[in-house]
Amino acid sequence: MQLTRAEEQVMQILWERKEGLVKDIRDSFEDPKPARNTVSTVLRILEKKGFAGHKAYGNVHLYHPLVSKREYSKKQLFSLMESYFNNSFPAMASFFAREKDLSVKELEELLEDTKKELANNKKRK
Repeated sequence: MQLTRAEEQVMQILWERKEGLVKDIRDSFEDPKPARNTVSTVLRILEKKGFAGHKAYGNVHLYHPLVSKREYSKKQLFSLMESYFNNSFPAMASFFAREKDLSVKELEELLEDTKKELANNKKRK
């Protein structure tokens, strides 16, 4: 499920903080800060969508993420790859390499880092 820009901003704060009250989340925004009611409304929407949950302490709610940043990022990237790059990772990677004007050296470093990551993943399994 796709998040709106406002929802994603709140989730970024929740992922970073791990948990927070409406006041804490609002205070994490740069100025001009959104209204308290706006943050509260976005949090309730995120709960309905299954992205956030809360623990109630009387009238105070302590919010926390239910979906990890990694899980959300993975779904978004795979959706992007499917929608815009015909489900081709090489096409998506070459697009970003061109757009970021990566040098051959940077591409080789990326390839080496990827090889190391894949090797580490195999060792963990």
